[in-house]
Amino acid sequence: MSSREPISAPLDATDARLLLELVANPRATGVELAARLGLSRNTVQARLARWEANGVLASFERRVDPRALGYPLAALVAVVVDQHRLDPVVAELAEIPEVTEVCGISGATDLTVRVVATDAEDLYRLTGRILKIPGVERTNMALVMQSLVGPRITPLLDRLAAVNGVATRPVQDSDRI
Repeated sequence: MSSREPISAPLDATDARLLLELVANPRATGVELAARLGLSRNTVQARLARWEANGVLASFERRVDPRALGYPLAALVAVVVDQHRLDPVVAELAEIPEVTEVCGISGATDLTVRVVATDAEDLYRLTGRILKIPGVERTNMALVMQSLVGPRITPLLDRLAAVNGVATRPVQDSDRI
């Protein structure tokens, strides 16, 4: 999901409870989710369908660890771009398979690009490829040594679910969407 995709309305406490149950049991069926939460099957199905349509749920591919695909190295590349060429630069970055994320940021650089690589030589090749994109003025790379807090949403869901006084379970490291 990118920030350009619309999300129609903020989620409510029931949405948060349903998403927390999905985090805990990602293979649960709509009927199982409904039974566990005391909701109707139709309510669960309607919410799941709405989330799919509105881009609330990220794609399944985000759960695949690049290391399992032979890409043990990850780096963050700060990119300064000629502002008149920002869109074409982003389009070219999206064509590089090892680019897993591109974020437009404020500050001294314009983009943060997350890349994965098979080894140091591959990482060198990737940064060279990024530098050759017309409109890229300069880059600065930082190797990801260890992911200390991974992408997570569960603490926010716990907070939203608790809005209506619903007790939530303790957050676990495995809680990810």
